[in-house]
Amino acid sequence: MKILVTGVNGQLGHDVVLEGERRGIEMFGTDVASMDICNSEQVREVMTSFGPDAVIHCAAYTAVDAAEDNQELCRRINVDGTRNIALVCKEMDIPMMYFSTDYVFDGQGENFWKEDDEKAPLNVYGQTKYDGELVVQEFVKKYFILRISWVFGINGNNFIKTMLRVGAERGEVSVVSDQIGSPTYTYDLAKIVMDMILSDAYGVYHVTNDGLCSWYEFACEIFRQTGMDVKVNPLSTGEYPAKAARPYNSRMSKEKLRKAGFCMLPDWQDALRRYLCELG
Repeated sequence: MKILVTGVNGQLGHDVVLEGERRGIEMFGTDVASMDICNSEQVREVMTSFGPDAVIHCAAYTAVDAAEDNQELCRRINVDGTRNIALVCKEMDIPMMYFSTDYVFDGQGENFWKEDDEKAPLNVYGQTKYDGELVVQEFVKKYFILRISWVFGINGNNFIKTMLRVGAERGEVSVVSDQIGSPTYTYDLAKIVMDMILSDAYGVYHVTNDGLCSWYEFACEIFRQTGMDVKVNPLSTGEYPAKAARPYNSRMSKEKLRKAGFCMLPDWQDALRRYLCELG
């Protein structure tokens, strides 16, 4: 089997390629230099040349605040780029996996979001990721759409690395305490990604590590596990300056994933422990 992975230099794409290779699958990772997803002709040329049996589309514009000032670029990557890949997948009649986000919902209340709940993105990034979902559903018969949240991995920047750096520099951090979600380790995510792409259980799923916390609780656990003496100050969303609106409620139901027979991801605290060991 041959699988093409976009966004190989990102946190998720990096781990997906490694997991596929561990399973003996021929993986072809691309980045903007080898296949610019916004260039439809290049996408078709690279994909048809490699001849994949499936595509795992990890590439995306993910700078949430910057997206508010760069709406055209964000849309070109997250929507138009996704369409370019989806159209070739349609022509080749192969499965495509697309990664979306908890940001497609309005982030209110305390209920766990189900896959078919009403979509009401709060910001440009969330809207473009939802529009990307619609593109995939329009063109691809065999699609997987995985909504993920609060992602961290070895390759690239993330909340954990930021907390470790700022905590070491200042001995004190201020973190939002009223947004709730599930931190998700790309190493764990890559395993279920490969399980799914090798199946025919197509559809939309929510996939995160188990358990919930606020960003404040996440930060406290990072410093507890590392033994760092850092003061963590809780902030409300209103006290934290951010250009893009953020969801208060990122709880996502994984019942559909469980019913489909896939292995559930471990607790986020366990994922954090393993990640910190990997970071060294």
